[in-house]
Order: sequence, then C-alpha cells, then structure tokens
Amino acid sequence: MTVDIRRAREDDDARLLEIDFATWTTSVSPAPPPAREERTSFFDDRRNAGDYLVAEVDGKVSGFVLVRQAIPIESHEHVLSINELAVDPAVQGRGIGGALIEAAAADAARRGARKLTLRVLGGNAGARRLYERRGFVVEGVLRGEFLLNGELVDDVLMARHL
Repeated sequence: MTVDIRRAREDDDARLLEIDFATWTTSVSPAPPPAREERTSFFDDRRNAGDYLVAEVDGKVSGFVLVRQAIPIESHEHVLSINELAVDPAVQGRGIGGALIEAAAADAARRGARKLTLRVLGGNAGARRLYERRGFVVEGVLRGEFLLNGELVDDVLMARHL
C-alpha cells in the first residue's frame, strides 16, 4: 500500500464528499449531519481545495485534513488547528490518519506555526489514541459541552508543539 499526501484539487470534490458522508457520525462530530439532498459539493464558500491535504492510497483519494487558523487575529497566527480529518472507512486502521496528521504538522510548521491544536469528542477514544500517538496532549476539557443523542459529551482540547 502506497500513501501519498498532496494538496487537494477541485477535481477531488466528489470523492471528498463521499468520504465526508461515509465518516460522519455523532461519535465524531457535534455538527448536524451533512444533508445529502442539499449538499452536492464538498468545496463551497467555506471550503477551498487549496486549504486541504488529501491522502491517496494506491492512487485513490482516501482521506483528507484541513489545517487553518481557528482564531484569525495576528496575535494567534502562531497557532493552527486541525479542523477536519477523515479517512475512508474502507481503509481505516492502515496508518492513513497518522500520515495525514504528520503532513498537517509539517504543513503548519512550514506556515510558521509553533503549535497545532484540535478538538475531539471525549467519547472518541480511537481518535484520542491516534492523536496521542502523534504527540498531542490534552490541554483542556470542556465538560458536557455538547448534547448528542440525549447525552452530555465532553469536548477535549489537544495540542502538539511544533
């Protein structure tokens, strides 16, 4: 299996949308589910191809990550955040998520960031282990931040210094 990471292109749109639909659950996202009948494109006014990195596995787009400045002010330019990370369920568990995280960290460092942050739902143990293996540590926990499926869920803030 060969994994290549590259900048996303406009022609990745349909495949990234497929992955987004295939990976969304309340265990990974507090946001409302993507509406298939309303959403026909991955890229839109909030999502630009050039902002994403994609993983190709044996030539097929199989995952993506978005790194951006979460607080767009000058005093916060040294901190970038992983805002989206998804890997096609058909190829999960093969190191693709880790490769995307490492590529995101390298990209953030090239852009001058000193710290890379992310937020993960408290119950998403698999993602938390993945992030910890990649050098992220818990910096804070917002207890009961989300109400998902009738249950209060923590929002865990993690960071990795670059």
